[in-house]
Amino acid sequence: MNLLINIAIVLAAFTGMEGVAWLTHKYIMHGIFWPLHKDHHLKEHYGFLERNDLFFLIFALPGIACLAAGTLYHLSVWSCIGTGITLYGACYFFVHDLFIHQRIKVLRNSDNRYLKAIRRAHKMHHKHTGKHDGESFGMLWVSWKYFRNTQRNSPS
Repeated sequence: MNLLINIAIVLAAFTGMEGVAWLTHKYIMHGIFWPLHKDHHLKEHYGFLERNDLFFLIFALPGIACLAAGTLYHLSVWSCIGTGITLYGACYFFVHDLFIHQRIKVLRNSDNRYLKAIRRAHKMHHKHTGKHDGESFGMLWVSWKYFRNTQRNSPS
């Protein structure tokens, strides 16, 4: 039973991170920390890394703190929360940096409707190059409107 509770906590933390990511992206990254985030919205990129990549380190800190507290004080709840946060960070890296922005060329021609919708939503987010008037601030949860025109390719 304890294992099921721990799994539920990990899944709840992972799921909750989508809300945290959405709120942080909309109100902090497109707010007070826009100077760090705006290079991510530029069409031209100068090198492999951006100032925006600092958020990867900033957002890793809560997961690290939870994992450390759970380990040091033998608090499985904090370890599970830290695990959920860390798993979300790993998914964010794979989906955002590898799949969407193709920093490493993977899944370039995916025929999966969900992956197409994620890519379309992010493209609409980047359509707005300024701080204001953005849309689609999350990563894994995608509004149904982005599923339109994402049917699977018919076989030739």
